[in-house]
Amino acid sequence: MEKLGMVVSTFNYEITGEMAKRARERAKEVGARIVKLVEVPGSFEIPLAVKELLENKDINGVVTIGTIIKGGTDHDTVVAHSVARKLLDLSVEYKKPVSLGISGPNITWQQSEKRIEEYAIRAVDSVVKMLRSS
Repeated sequence: MEKLGMVVSTFNYEITGEMAKRARERAKEVGARIVKLVEVPGSFEIPLAVKELLENKDINGVVTIGTIIKGGTDHDTVVAHSVARKLLDLSVEYKKPVSLGISGPNITWQQSEKRIEEYAIRAVDSVVKMLRSS
């Protein structure tokens, strides 16, 4: 059974909390277990928590959950691109899969709500599939 860590952004928790709940359900459905859950203030802080989880020898991969909703500036784009790049770098550095379960950038609240289930399932499935293909 794959042992997963999960990092959840609490910003926009009405959405990310539901995503996290669905991700936990999905992990059980596919025979994986989330052994450590870390909550962080926003998506920008996800990579640091992911790094700490990847350093844990008992964790095989990390699921990330967040949403970056479009505001009045390009801030969402800057954050999303920076976080995605860092998560990829950490996955390669630690040789463990890390998902990109973060919706956005450039989406509305309503678009993010519609993606709750899809992104949660995809976030878990991508990590589990990578672990099982190794």
